Amino acid sequence: MSQFFGDAQRAFQDKFDTRRIADLVETGFVADEVNEMDQAFIESRDMFWLSTIDINGAPTVSYKGGDPGFVKVVDSKTIAFPSYNGNGMFYSMGNIETTNQVGMLFMDFEKPNRMRLQGTATVSDNDPLMSEYKEAQLIVRVNVERVWPNCPRYVHRMAKQTPSRYVPREGVDTPLAGWKRVDIVQDALPAEDKGRADKEGGQISVEDWFGKVATGDPEA
Repeated sequence: MSQFFGDAQRAFQDKFDTRRIADLVETGFVADEVNEMDQAFIESRDMFWLSTIDINGAPTVSYKGGDPGFVKVVDSKTIAFPSYNGNGMFYSMGNIETTNQVGMLFMDFEKPNRMRLQGTATVSDNDPLMSEYKEAQLIVRVNVERVWPNCPRYVHRMAKQTPSRYVPREGVDTPLAGWKRVDIVQDALPAEDKGRADKEGGQISVEDWFGKVATGDPEA
């Protein structure tokens, strides 16, 4: 009895004659813990996609970025990553607090390579790892339930140009997010950000902000 596939997956597998391949993937490649090769891949990534379930039971996906190593393999059953300053919604973090189910997709666009991971997660603002990440607001710990490699054939080969200047780094002042300079959001900003726009380049209009985004301006 498969612990991975239900009737719907089996129906498609039988229609396209892939049940044998699917069974081989499940029994030979799907693991319930992170091995040394997985760890090396995960900790070399500077981004991943995080899937969570919202309060209405709907899935959502969020991009998470940092410097290589920002996702840590704590042990074979646990990985952790920081939640940095974002748009203030705490959408993914709230979803984890509410439903705790997560999916993670790690990608290497240069090789290419990709890996999927599923588990249950917790969020904390007093995790011991808080001290290891500059400006982390929360730490997410994921209890690994399934991890497996994915076929890379449709991954487009791309090379990174420059790392984001907004990733918190030791010895460097983190710039104010570009959208926090928009004039109409000034009154809604958290206390720690009020007044920073005037000191860091000045306020801009919504049109200016979207123009920076559209042109790939590094200050966007």
